[in-house]
Amino acid sequence: MSYERGWAALNLQPTDKIPRTEYISHRGLVKKYTGIDIDHPRPGEDWWWAISKALDFDFIWNTFTLPGTERLTHMGTAQWSESYQVVDNRASAFNDVEQVLAFDAVETIAVPTVDEMARRFQRQWKEGQERFSHCVFPGGYYNTVFTWPILTFGWDLFLLAAALDMERFERVLESFTALSMVAYEAQARTDMKVFIVHDDIVWSQGAVFHPDWYRRYIFPRYRRLFRPLLEAGKIVLFCSDGDFTQFVDDLVAVGVHGFIFEPLTSLEYIAGKYGHSHVMIGNIDCRILMSGTREQIEQEVLRCARIGKSCPGYFYAVGNHIPYNIPLQNVELYLELSDKYGRR
Repeated sequence: MSYERGWAALNLQPTDKIPRTEYISHRGLVKKYTGIDIDHPRPGEDWWWAISKALDFDFIWNTFTLPGTERLTHMGTAQWSESYQVVDNRASAFNDVEQVLAFDAVETIAVPTVDEMARRFQRQWKEGQERFSHCVFPGGYYNTVFTWPILTFGWDLFLLAAALDMERFERVLESFTALSMVAYEAQARTDMKVFIVHDDIVWSQGAVFHPDWYRRYIFPRYRRLFRPLLEAGKIVLFCSDGDFTQFVDDLVAVGVHGFIFEPLTSLEYIAGKYGHSHVMIGNIDCRILMSGTREQIEQEVLRCARIGKSCPGYFYAVGNHIPYNIPLQNVELYLELSDKYGRR
């Protein structure tokens, strides 16, 4: 009943236990629970489907992309598996702030029409939901507003351009927003029920810019982007790395129905104000799983379980994911304890 449990929780209805989703790149974990080697799967093996089934996922993380909008710079990547290597030979097309301020995403990137993308997204979502029929499969979009300039210009040029000439840089943001609107309007026309808004708007210590900057340049654009989804009755979940606690109220104000977040964002704050009105996914601290004692891991699971059991839209998830260097026995302990303490 994983799909039923996930769908109930997304609609803030009671379930028999706290539902789950995870983000996994742990070869040992996958091998033990599915028999599949992530790096050397046999023909026909689908390790992501298999581990989601074995661990009884109720929801799967997913976003879609627009064709021709691949990132132009390397954002930076952690090593999340033993065999992963960062190989990125792309040379940035932007050498100075003037080039950034003159950029127009709509003129540069040939994006299909909303009608064309609606057909494409409908097909992709249907295939995804059929593949993961045991849990809820959402749509979504990754770049949204703030993430666009990070991936297009890199952090240095993004921050310099915004600081030196925000009047011109706002036009750049608006061109990115216009591209995102194609994805948002198109997915609003599909049969998908849930939409993940991904936008990494903060760092580990919170806001990158002054909070007023976000309230002037980011959240009004969210309101416009979310409107077609909300009018179509989609469940809108906001996802960001880092600590966005200070913006939770702003995100509620522009219409989100829930949050997907790391341990840095306060579960206690969100649950205290919105625990019975909004979905909450995540907050288990992967750092404690990596180096904590058995007692510390148990206390971390208990912290989330005590809050989550009283909040119908709470899902377990290790934020931001379960990488290869967490001891396997610690992951197994987490799974055992979360099941034990998550029973309602």
